Amino acid sequence: MCAADSAPLKLGLVCYPSVGGSGILASALGAELAARGHEVHFVGYERPFRLPLDRPRLFFHPVSINDYGLFKYPDYTLPLSVKLAEVSRAHGLDLLHVHYAVPHATAAILARSMLPRAIRPRVVTTLHGTDTTLLGRDPGYGPAISHALACSDAITTVSADLARETRRVLHCDRPIDVIHNFFDPRPPTRSRAEVRAELGVTDELIILHSSNLRPVKRPDLLLQTAALLPSDVPWKLVILAGESFAPFCAAVEALRLGDRVIVREKVRHIEDYLQAADLALFTSQTESFCLGILEAMFFACPSVASRVGGIPEVIVDEVSGMLVPFGEPAAYAAALTDLLRDPARRAALGRAAEQRARECFSADVIVPRYEALYRRVRAAAPMDFDSLSPAIP
Repeated sequence: MCAADSAPLKLGLVCYPSVGGSGILASALGAELAARGHEVHFVGYERPFRLPLDRPRLFFHPVSINDYGLFKYPDYTLPLSVKLAEVSRAHGLDLLHVHYAVPHATAAILARSMLPRAIRPRVVTTLHGTDTTLLGRDPGYGPAISHALACSDAITTVSADLARETRRVLHCDRPIDVIHNFFDPRPPTRSRAEVRAELGVTDELIILHSSNLRPVKRPDLLLQTAALLPSDVPWKLVILAGESFAPFCAAVEALRLGDRVIVREKVRHIEDYLQAADLALFTSQTESFCLGILEAMFFACPSVASRVGGIPEVIVDEVSGMLVPFGEPAAYAAALTDLLRDPARRAALGRAAEQRARECFSADVIVPRYEALYRRVRAAAPMDFDSLSPAIP
């Protein structure tokens, strides 16, 4: 390998800072890249939720958003593009790696065009799901997303299923690199016994759910499933909510789950709760990957989950977890009940889940794939974006 191939890179990363798989993945990726000697600059309206503080070679540049009376709604895309251009120029960035096409790839492409050709960074766009599955079908966004992908130097998705959907929904004929999510668990800050005591759990089995509770996560099905679980096996449902759980409190009471459901919001030390869990439950309607499943796997906690989207790329059914048809609370409940009553099978699935997580989805496996992509993109001849067919003929 020549010196240029192994030299540290200067990277700009953009993601949504709120609790969600894309922001968590981007934050972890940035931290890993910085630890490997690269210079990483996050740009956004807020520091990402899990981005470590005071790490060498890891920087955050805030975007100021002005609420001018001229605009009915504050604009973020243009201030983001200006800040990306400023940071790229000031720090000599090689690449901008943006998570989500709108507004992040759109802003990155505009930022690139603001700079002289000699110092323009390459743009890598990672799709996490919503760009394709929701906004891609919206005529008000679809053409902008297609244009952003056409103007990116490389495109990645977090599952093969999402790559197929992107080609189908957005008619994308560009190469797409499938690079799965990864998780690098930190050591828990408290013991399993301490966490269970804090939760008020004694001899109950803990069923864990972690998500931002958006509609596609189907928290309604989650609670309906819990209401069908047997009472002869002691259990608690612990929900790690990325957003406020308040909209679902009425459903908890209506289903008489008040003494069964425990909620913790915006947890930073998720490992504390993962190590305390015995099972996990995910009733999503669609998932490009489902980072929550992977997080549980690293702690030998098997999941019962919907057989949708990219989840079958994470869980090997009946080996490292259990997959059931989407939308059937009775099916979720039956699978959970079997595992609640069979500790030997639960333990076997957990061991297989942990082994699969470490062999297939660790930072040591996934991060080098991003590094190789960055170097390939940087070494390639610049694309001729003026020759592209317009997104809107």
